[in-house]
Amino acid sequence: MLDRPHGHTAAVRRFNRFYTRAIGILGDTYLTPDFSLTAGRVLYELAHRDGATATALRQDLGIDAGYLSRILADFEKRGFLARTPSRSDRRASELALTEAGRAAFLGLDARSEAEIDGLIASLAPGDRDRLAGAMAEIETLLEPRPDAEPFTLRSHRPGDIGWVVERHGALYAQEYGWDERFEALVAEIAAGFIKTFDPARERCWIAERAGRRVGSVFLVRERDAVAKLRLLLVDPAARGLGLGQRLVAECIAFARQAGYGRLTLWTQRNLDAARHIYAKAGFRMVHSEPYQGIGRDLVSEIWDLDLRAESGSIGPCGSDGCSA
Repeated sequence: MLDRPHGHTAAVRRFNRFYTRAIGILGDTYLTPDFSLTAGRVLYELAHRDGATATALRQDLGIDAGYLSRILADFEKRGFLARTPSRSDRRASELALTEAGRAAFLGLDARSEAEIDGLIASLAPGDRDRLAGAMAEIETLLEPRPDAEPFTLRSHRPGDIGWVVERHGALYAQEYGWDERFEALVAEIAAGFIKTFDPARERCWIAERAGRRVGSVFLVRERDAVAKLRLLLVDPAARGLGLGQRLVAECIAFARQAGYGRLTLWTQRNLDAARHIYAKAGFRMVHSEPYQGIGRDLVSEIWDLDLRAESGSIGPCGSDGCSA
C-alpha cells in the first residue's frame, strides 16, 4: 500500500477531490457536450476581455500553447471567434467573440449559474454567507492581493443585533471584567436602534471575515444636527487589520452624507486602542467624569468631531479597538 500524505497537504487534496466531484468537472465536458472545462474557461475570458491575445490567455490561464491553439482554431471553425491585427504588436492578433460566440457564451453562463444555484439551494441564507466567506478566504490565502481588505462590511440583518449584544457582553467581561450590566446597556442601545431605525440618517455596519462576524459599529441620530457613533467592536480574531479604522471612517462618511454637523461618541479612558482610532480620525475629547455601574470604577469620556471642518485622517494604528 502506498504511503498517504498527511497534514495540510492531505487536507487540500481531500478538498480538491470533493470539490471537483461536487461541481461535476470530472467528465470530458462541463455543463454541455460542446465544450471541455478548459474551452469553457477560454470562452469566458474572451467574453470579458477587450483586445485579448493568445499570449495573454496562455500566460494568465496557464494553458499549454498547443492546447490553446487547438481550442481557438475550433472556435474559429464554429464561427465563434474573429481575429484582427493587434494595435500594439503587429506580430500578434487580437481575439474577440462574434455574435455567435457571444450567444454560445451566454448559454454556457446561464447553465453554469443554474448549476451553482442548484448546488446551494438547500443551504440556509446564513450558510450560503459562510460558504462564500470561506471561498473568499481560500482565494485570499492562496493568491493574496496587496490592495484587498481581508474583511467585508455590510448592513445589519436578522440575527446580527443579538450577536452584537452577546459579543460585547462576552468580550468586555473577558478583557476588562465588566459585568452583565454592560451587556444590558448594549441590549438597550441595540433595541432602541431597531425600534426607531431611520435608514436615511442611521446605519449599522457588520464586518465579516471568512463568513464569520468580526466587528460592528452603529451611527444613530442624537439630534437633527448631531449623530452618535456607538457600539464599535472589533473581535480579537480581526485585530491588526485596520478594521476599527475602516468602521469609524464609514461612520464619518455616512454622517457627512446624511447632513449632520457634528459626530459624538461615549467611551472609557481605559480603552486605549479605540481612543487612538478616534484621535486619528479627528475626534477630540471634550468631557470626562467618573463612571460606575458595570463592575469597575471607570472614567467615561465624550469625544466630538466637527463634520463641517476638514476631514480627519485615519492613519496607521498599532491595533484595533473596541468601544461602547
